[in-house]
Amino acid sequence: MRILVVLLLISVCLNFSQLASSKRYLGAKTPANERYLSGRLNSSEKIVVLEIEGVIMSPMTERWEQMIDQIEADPDVRGVVLAIDSPGGLVADSHRLYKRLVKLRETKPIYVAMGRIAASGGYYMAMAAGPEGKVYAEEITWTGSIGVIIPRFDLSKLGEQFGVKSDSLITGEMKDSLDPFKPLSDEDRKVWGDIIGEAYDEFVRVIDDGRPKLNTEAIKTLGDGRIYTAKQAVANGLVDEIGDQQQVIDALAKSLNLEDPKVVRYEVSRSFVESLTGMQAEVTPRDPLRQILDASVPRAMYLFGWDSELVR
Repeated sequence: MRILVVLLLISVCLNFSQLASSKRYLGAKTPANERYLSGRLNSSEKIVVLEIEGVIMSPMTERWEQMIDQIEADPDVRGVVLAIDSPGGLVADSHRLYKRLVKLRETKPIYVAMGRIAASGGYYMAMAAGPEGKVYAEEITWTGSIGVIIPRFDLSKLGEQFGVKSDSLITGEMKDSLDPFKPLSDEDRKVWGDIIGEAYDEFVRVIDDGRPKLNTEAIKTLGDGRIYTAKQAVANGLVDEIGDQQQVIDALAKSLNLEDPKVVRYEVSRSFVESLTGMQAEVTPRDPLRQILDASVPRAMYLFGWDSELVR
C-alpha cells in the first residue's frame, strides 16, 4: 500500500509538471485574481492599485506585464495607482515595464504612490505617470538614486593568492573584459562607460518627459546616484506631494470625477510546480562555481544598493 501511495504521488507530480510545460509551450496565461480593497463593492467604476514590489526582473516582470494587459482590457477600470516599493532592477526590465505603462496611461490615467523605497529603476517606472499624472511619496520614502551600475568584483588579487588566474580562449581582447579574475583596464572602462552612459542618458530623458518643470541640467545635477528623502524629493521637484496610498487613491478618484469607486488590486497565484521549485530553491545552497561564472556576466542595472566605480 505504501509503495502504491508513493507511486501515486510521483504520478501526480509528473502530471502537474507536464501540464505546466504544455501551458508554457502554448503560451497559456492564468488571469490575475482581483482582490477588493475599498470603495463601493458593486460600483462599475474601478481604480486598480498595481503593486510593484521588490527587484525589477524576471519572473515578476512578465507577471506585472500580465497585470497591465488585464487592466488595459478591463473597460471598468478608470485609472491606476502605481504603488512602488522597489530599489530598482535591470535596465531592460525597468524600461520594458515603463513603455507598457506609458501605453496604458493613454486610456487609464496613472498616479504614483511610493512606499518605503522607490529608487533608481523604481523611480524610472514612476515617470510613466507622465506630466499629467501625480507622484506621491510617503513621509518615510527614500527615492532618487538616479544612475546606472554594472556590479563587478575584482578577484584578481584573491586569485593570485590561491594560484588561480584567468586563461579564457577568446577571439578579441574585449571578449572577456569583465572577467572578475582580471583587473579592469582603461579601455574596458571606456567601452563600458559609454554603454552605461547611454542608459543614463535614457534615464535623464525619461525624467525630462515625466517632470516637465525640471530641465536636463537640473536632472543631471540631481542624478548623481544619491538617495533623497521624501521632503528632499518634493523640494527638488522629483515628487509632487507627500501622501499615503489612500490619499493617492482619493486624489485620482477626484481628478476623474468618480464617487466612491471600487478599488482593487491584482494577484497572480503561484502554480503547484512553482511552489515546489520555490521551496526547493530556498533550502538548496547556490553552487559556488555558478556564482563565480555569474560574476562575469554584465548586468546593467537601475538599482540602489551597490558600490561601484561604474555608477554614473
